[in-house]
Amino acid sequence: MTPLVSVCMTTYNHEKYIAHAIESVLCQQTDFGVEVVIGEDCSTDNTLAICRDYEARYPDRVRVVTSQTNVGMHANYRRTIEACRGEYVAMCDGDDWFSDENKLHKQIVELTRTGATMCYTRSERRADDGSVIYPTGRLHTTFNEMLVLNTAENCTVVARRDLILRYYAEVQPETKGWLTDDLPMWLWFSARQKITAIDCVTAVHRVLATSVSHSRQWQKQLDFCYSLDSIMLWFDENYNNNSLHRFLSRRRQNRALWLLSYNGSVAQYIKLWWQTCREYPHLFLNISPYGLFVKKVLWRMWL
Repeated sequence: MTPLVSVCMTTYNHEKYIAHAIESVLCQQTDFGVEVVIGEDCSTDNTLAICRDYEARYPDRVRVVTSQTNVGMHANYRRTIEACRGEYVAMCDGDDWFSDENKLHKQIVELTRTGATMCYTRSERRADDGSVIYPTGRLHTTFNEMLVLNTAENCTVVARRDLILRYYAEVQPETKGWLTDDLPMWLWFSARQKITAIDCVTAVHRVLATSVSHSRQWQKQLDFCYSLDSIMLWFDENYNNNSLHRFLSRRRQNRALWLLSYNGSVAQYIKLWWQTCREYPHLFLNISPYGLFVKKVLWRMWL
C-alpha cells in the first residue's frame, strides 16, 4: 500500500542518534500509511549498518537511499525527497526525532481542515549536554512574517510532495550556493502556497556542537548567517518586489559586521562593509557599522 506520508530522513555519521530518529517515526499513531526514507550519505561510522538493519526488519516501512560515493548535503536531501512515495513529506534529520507520537496525525488533520499545503509545529532544541531551549513567540504563516523571522523548524514540517518538487523546478536552489536547504523551501511555500502552524511541541531538534548551522569557528558562523540573510534577500527580490530590502540588507550587514567586530582582521571588516554598501548604497547611511568598527579597533588594541 502506498503510504500517505513519507518521512525524509537525511543522515551522515549519526550512529549515536539514528535509531532514536527511526523509532520515533515507527511509533507514530496514525490511521494512514507512513514510511521513512533514509538518505544515507556514505557515513564513516556505523550509521549505514543501523539503517540497513531497520530496513531488513521493516521492509514495508523503511527504505534506505544511498550510493557508492558521498554526494553532499544538498544532493542527498533532494534525492531522498524524490524517493518518497507519499502524497505528503515530513522532515526529520537523522539526529532529530519526533517527540509526539500523534505528530503526523495532528498535522494531516490540520492540512485537511485548512486546505493548506504545508504545516509545522513548535519544537524544542536540545544540546548534547542536556540543556533545552523552547523557542517562544508567535508562529508565522505569512510570507512577510517568514522573511522577517523564520519560525519553521525543519523537523516539524509536513508538506505536499508534488509542491516540494515544483519548488525545486522553479527555484533551482542547487544553483544558488545556499548553505541550507530548508529555509528557502519554507519561504517558497509561504510565498506561493497557504501554510499553517499548530501551537504545540511535536519534535526535538538536536543542536550539535559542530554542524552546518552550528560551529565554533567564527568564519563558518559568518558564512552560514550571511547565507541565511542572502536567501531572504533573494526571495524578497524575486517574490516580494523588494519591499523589505532595506530592512533585510541592513540586518544582514549588521549581523555580519557584529561577528567581525570580534573576529578577523580590520581589513576583512572593511572589505565586507564596502561590499555590502556597494550592493545596497543606502547602507552607507547605516550608522551601526561605524560604531562596530570603533569597537573592533578598541577590541584589538585591548587584546
